[in-house]
Amino acid sequence: MRKEFRILLLSVSLLFANVLAYSWEAAFAKENNQRNEEKYRTRLEKEVRHQLVMLPWYSVFDNLGFRVEGDKVTLVGQVTRPVLKSDAGAAVKSIEGVATVTNDIEVLPVSPLDDQLRRALFRAIYGEPGMQRYAESAVPSIHIIVKNGSVTLEGVVDSEMDKNLAGLRANGVPNTFSVQNNLVVAGGGKK
Repeated sequence: MRKEFRILLLSVSLLFANVLAYSWEAAFAKENNQRNEEKYRTRLEKEVRHQLVMLPWYSVFDNLGFRVEGDKVTLVGQVTRPVLKSDAGAAVKSIEGVATVTNDIEVLPVSPLDDQLRRALFRAIYGEPGMQRYAESAVPSIHIIVKNGSVTLEGVVDSEMDKNLAGLRANGVPNTFSVQNNLVVAGGGKK
């Protein structure tokens, strides 16, 4: 009887150990799979961002954004040239791992007054001595979107003061109907 009890106890212990090992293995596989998906998503986001920034007609007067959901990429934003919208869709579609691209980029209306306002806004914002550093990159970090006299500022700045200064300078430009300041402070901190 004692021997049978030991065998039963040993069998239950082995069964419990196998179940525990299987559950640990399943949990590890699930965590590993989540890490791989996160790495894939991060790599895909970097590649999409790179392809968009490298577009030849992309300028300070355009705003391109995107969302990645699995292997689907949705393009958003506003552009001044229709060719930029189609080039952005084609560039992202060519990325390995992208199955579908939804191109929701808005082409801004052609308007000589808006073009004149864009130039005036550029001079007002980037002509400010403290803001000139934002114009030094190939694609400046503050994007000026003008649609029928309404202005939207998009992009990233170093401080809350720079965000407010860009908004003030934009508001001071004649023929500006409204200014929406969507600038984001890098790191979310204040300087």
